[in-house]
Amino acid sequence: NSFSNNATRQLPGLAAAAGRDLKIGRASIGGCDFERHVRHAMAYEADPESKDARPYGGKSLQEMLESEVWDVVTIQQASPKSFKPETFHPHADKLIAIIRAHAPQAEIVVHQTWAYRDDHKFWGQTNINTDIMYAKLRDAYDGLARKAKLRLIPSGDAMEAARRDAAWGPYLAGDPLAPRPEKALHAGDAYHANVKGEYLQGCVWLAFLFNEKVSGNTFVPEGMTAAEAAILQRIADEVVVEGRRPEPKAK
Repeated sequence: NSFSNNATRQLPGLAAAAGRDLKIGRASIGGCDFERHVRHAMAYEADPESKDARPYGGKSLQEMLESEVWDVVTIQQASPKSFKPETFHPHADKLIAIIRAHAPQAEIVVHQTWAYRDDHKFWGQTNINTDIMYAKLRDAYDGLARKAKLRLIPSGDAMEAARRDAAWGPYLAGDPLAPRPEKALHAGDAYHANVKGEYLQGCVWLAFLFNEKVSGNTFVPEGMTAAEAAILQRIADEVVVEGRRPEPKAK
């Protein structure tokens, strides 16, 4: 869904600067969850000509998986359900089975999405905030990765690590009425990533996919400074390469 698009938007530039060849395919639908991806795949199996069979630019999931000899296929839950483990199964299990059937050579990887920004309204609910969302989505994604024996791309961990990092710091400066836009990793809607958040995600994915540090990468997109890029590169290295995951503040 859109979070996977966020996570990979800056990745080609980073990969090129690192001298790495990369081809990305996207079987994505905005806001799509595990259940819907499976539903479309089942529609294709039942009737390839049905209106629900080919939602990815006129192709089915099965056709997308067979279109290349993919090395890696990532899966993720839709962000409003990311902290609700009861929404993961059985749909994630069915999706994994479909991928294994149509791209047996690929490693399936869980993409851990991120918590919303501190000023997100959380649908008017008072029993959820950024700390709680991070803790719960981390448990949900860890549980999926553990159950299915899959590796995990710690994108949500990196966003949380940046939020706590002394050199980067939170968007809210201790006062909900005092935002610091230069520290925002989320877009104006407070849940998608902006260019800086996308850059951090690209660093995380590059470090994960090629098992190497990204610090020193020369690619800096428009809208960022080299100093900001260096901080986010370091955070990605700490989370991915060094395995320094933030300890959740909530339960």
